[in-house]
Amino acid sequence: MTEPPGLIAFNALSNARAVDLLVQCCASTVWAQRMVAGRPFPSADALHTAADTVLADLSESEVDAALAGHPRIGDRADNPSSAREQSGVASADDDVRARLRSGNEEYEQKFGHVYLVCASGRSAQELLDVLHARLGNDAATERGILRTELAAINRLRLDRLLGEIGDGAH
Repeated sequence: MTEPPGLIAFNALSNARAVDLLVQCCASTVWAQRMVAGRPFPSADALHTAADTVLADLSESEVDAALAGHPRIGDRADNPSSAREQSGVASADDDVRARLRSGNEEYEQKFGHVYLVCASGRSAQELLDVLHARLGNDAATERGILRTELAAINRLRLDRLLGEIGDGAH
């Protein structure tokens, strides 16, 4: 099996450049550095497996660092990845957006961090429904779900990164 062009290019990047690009996928510098240390990756599947493994091994403070790179669901995103992923919220009516804001605040008060969900392809109402369901979780359960959602977001962003590198965008 041949490596996709983006993966070949990613494996060939300098360590510093690769870390810079990976931090755009996941705001944990430790995650990015550990990913770079695992290169070269023989396949996109191997890259995803490594990303999940490194994330699973991160301390809670590093997961918090990763969360710092994610805006609230429904807030204006500072980065193109979050804006693209939350595009389903952009067309939501004012009532749903207001309930998302309120739910985000309730979630943050209960759990002490931003509500993180893989928003790609989901409507604002669906994200609101997931938020309300997750408010019933205890802190330990929610932290596990948060890591699962972060892993899904990382995989999407890694795939996008490989596509951009393969097209010569980086």
